[in-house]
Amino acid sequence: MSRLIGVGVGPGDPELVTVKGVRVLREADVVVVPVMDTLERGRAEATVLHYVGEEKVVRIVFALNERTDRARREAAWDAAGERVAELLRSHETVAFATIGDPNVYSTFTYLAQTIGDVVPGTAVETVPGITAMQDLAARSGAVLTEGTEPLTLVPVTAGAAVLKDALEGPGTVVAYKFGRLAAEVATALRKTGRTEGAVWGSALGLPEESIRSAAELGEGPLPYLSTLIAPAPRGGGRGGKL
Repeated sequence: MSRLIGVGVGPGDPELVTVKGVRVLREADVVVVPVMDTLERGRAEATVLHYVGEEKVVRIVFALNERTDRARREAAWDAAGERVAELLRSHETVAFATIGDPNVYSTFTYLAQTIGDVVPGTAVETVPGITAMQDLAARSGAVLTEGTEPLTLVPVTAGAAVLKDALEGPGTVVAYKFGRLAAEVATALRKTGRTEGAVWGSALGLPEESIRSAAELGEGPLPYLSTLIAPAPRGGGRGGKL
């Protein structure tokens, strides 16, 4: 029986790939990495190449940024699924490297669904990875949660209004993929009084890394894969949220 394993390789810093993740990548017969139709080396591939040779890596186009043409997106997904299916028919274990975690807003989720239909009987597994919010919290000193606080994760691709609703609620709010709507995010933070203490970061762990206060958000767009942490308002001293 063939195995398809989604491996989370973190936000970009190769030192944040888990020991298990490295082992699975090295033991797999083939390591698939997603690329856009430009065929440029993506962040997942760059991370993987710290641990396996190029001869083992297979790039597959997944139309990652296609959101307007549903037919084109579906055709690209079908083609990508069939290419992975071909690899599974000729190899025992295929690993799929994804940035962050394979169960958090990951391309792997859709691929696994497709493979279940195309190659029934394939065992699908995942290896968790460090997420961007965890890495940004570590690099910035932001505390994600304390005591009984909730944690809300919002993809801003759903719209700035969704983020504003979350900011009006309790607990820490994390926003993913907000770069193209940076101005709207800054406005939502101001209107909800959540700018103070909020931080954003992009290219975490890479030479072009940027980590800044949310108060510095301007009008211009930021890198697409930017992450925001707006910590919960806290008071009452140590353990005040317990």
